[in-house]
Amino acid sequence: MTALVSFCLIVGSAFVLVAAIGLVRLPDLLMRMHAATKAGTLGAGLLLTAVAVAVPGEGVAVKAIATIVFLVMTAPIASHVIARAAYYAGDVVLWENTFVDELAVFIRSDDSCRSGETEAEWGSPAPEEDVSVRPPSRRRGAPSF
Repeated sequence: MTALVSFCLIVGSAFVLVAAIGLVRLPDLLMRMHAATKAGTLGAGLLLTAVAVAVPGEGVAVKAIATIVFLVMTAPIASHVIARAAYYAGDVVLWENTFVDELAVFIRSDDSCRSGETEAEWGSPAPEEDVSVRPPSRRRGAPSF
C-alpha cells in the first residue's frame, strides 16, 4: 500500500512538473494549453489516487474519485473551448513552424456565410490552393524562450 501511494505521488508530481515546464517552455498558447491539460489532469489524478489510497475512510476516497472523474471529463473540454475561442478572437499567435491550420477552413466558411454568401457561391477551394496551410493573414512568431 505504501509503495502504491509513493508511486502515485512521485509520478503524479512528475506529471505536474512536466505541465509547469510546458507552460514556460512551449512556444504558443495552444501547445501550452495542451501541456497543462494533459499532464495536469493526469498528475492531479494520480495525486488524488494517492490520497484516496492513503487516507482511511470511505468519504475521502469517494470525494477523490469524484474529483478525478470531474477533472477527466471537464478539463479537456474546457481547454478545447478556450482554445477555439482564443483562435476565433484572433488572439492566438501560432508558432512560426506551425503549418497545418485546420480551423482556417472553418473560419473562411463562417466568414463567407456571415457576409450573406451561400456555401454554393464560395464553393470549394481552387485545386492549387492548399487550405491546410495557414493563410498569410494569421499572425506568426510567438516569442522564443
